[in-house]
Amino acid sequence: MTSFRGGSSSGAAKPRHHDRDARGGRGPRAGRPAHDPARMTAYQALLAVHRDDAYANLVLPGLLREAGLFGRDAAFATELTYGTLRARGTLDRIIESAADRDVSRIDPPARDALRLGAYQLLHTRVPAHAAVASTVDLVHSVAPGAAGFANAVMRRIAEHDLDAWLAKVAPAEQEDPVGHLAVTQHHPEWIVRAFREALGGDLAETERLLAADNERPEVHLCARPGRADAVELADTVGGMPGAFSPYAVYLGGGSPGELVEIKTGRAHVQDEGSQLVATALAQAPLDGRDERWLDLCAGPGGKAGLLAALAAQRGAHLTAVEVTEHRARMVEAAVRGMPATVLCADGRSVGTDHDLPAGGFDRVLVDAPCTGLGSLRRRPESRWRRQPSDLPPLTKLQRELLGAALRAVRPGGLVAYVTCSPHLVETKVSVSEAVRRGGFDVDFVDAREVLPAGMPGLGDGPTVQLWPHKHGTDAMFIALLRRNA
Repeated sequence: MTSFRGGSSSGAAKPRHHDRDARGGRGPRAGRPAHDPARMTAYQALLAVHRDDAYANLVLPGLLREAGLFGRDAAFATELTYGTLRARGTLDRIIESAADRDVSRIDPPARDALRLGAYQLLHTRVPAHAAVASTVDLVHSVAPGAAGFANAVMRRIAEHDLDAWLAKVAPAEQEDPVGHLAVTQHHPEWIVRAFREALGGDLAETERLLAADNERPEVHLCARPGRADAVELADTVGGMPGAFSPYAVYLGGGSPGELVEIKTGRAHVQDEGSQLVATALAQAPLDGRDERWLDLCAGPGGKAGLLAALAAQRGAHLTAVEVTEHRARMVEAAVRGMPATVLCADGRSVGTDHDLPAGGFDRVLVDAPCTGLGSLRRRPESRWRRQPSDLPPLTKLQRELLGAALRAVRPGGLVAYVTCSPHLVETKVSVSEAVRRGGFDVDFVDAREVLPAGMPGLGDGPTVQLWPHKHGTDAMFIALLRRNA
């Protein structure tokens, strides 16, 4: 797990595997103030995630601003928040062992504070006495009656380093390899099994993927075609051009939302994998008319913004459909000033909505709602929030939307089915079922041929699955379909 390495008044982070002596030396003093701003901000972020089902990447920036945290203290609060969310399942096992009770029996305020404290003890350079004292102070502030309990639990956790705790709480690798990976790599077992199946049963590669999920991802920018050049944008923002997408820029740090290029619409924040799948649809060869493009599930607007910019260069027009009003407004902002129309409608209404005529479009993108298992690096709380029971309603919706896309595209036109999940039920199974039930004559187009030449690890085709550990992108899936009749 990547950790913040700069110095901080709150303590700096360290690699996961470490020497206990490294946190036994001099460092931040014990007895931190009860309202230590960095730790309190991280706690408030966890509270919003677990109480309100919020996403950390949406709530944390505002909390940092409210607390007036910048530089190293902001980085420390960020590391505590994201690190604790990633490792939650494993931390809970350790806390349960140290407390001799199930975490569900610990009051939520104390439970989140203990998770933060355990993360500091086992994953950072914060000295043990400072981690214990600051956690007790935090518990005293948010759950006063549990301060003594928290002190006892933290002291027991401090008796062992991470490797010793993993040896204690993780299943034996030889007896239960999936369970072992789930604990040591901080993922629920059902997700480990799904990833292993998607990777053809390769356990070693599954471990590499899980480890990549635990790394802090770089921020990727998309230089909008016709408005910005990726090389020039990289020079301007202090980043570097992406490895695969011609529009990608890797941003080393900072707040991308504050960049002038973002505010003026010359670029937007978008994972390179998302750029690649949208660009693949635009670049795939097409016979005949190429004027009407459709994004059937456009919110929040990243792919729509890129497609609209490409459409502007080709004399095409994009219709972007989004079913929820607030997300439709986000799409409107993303495509402002470009040849695009935004409809607040259900994409499944193709053929009954006069703005979505059957056979009326040349290129159609279905960026289907999914579990989001491909973006666990960016939304670490999702790994603990999602459940296998989420799959049936989602896959039903995915198949219905792909069926609508096949109705919307003209004969000879192209459909790109995209998910940010590698789960086979959401990828190959959903596509094959939608095609089987759709009643259309459809050919698969080899997606590898419209991705960058020389790009490694694209499999045997015709569909493509991108991976964090292979490509440095979210785990995006794409199937390209040509409707014949």
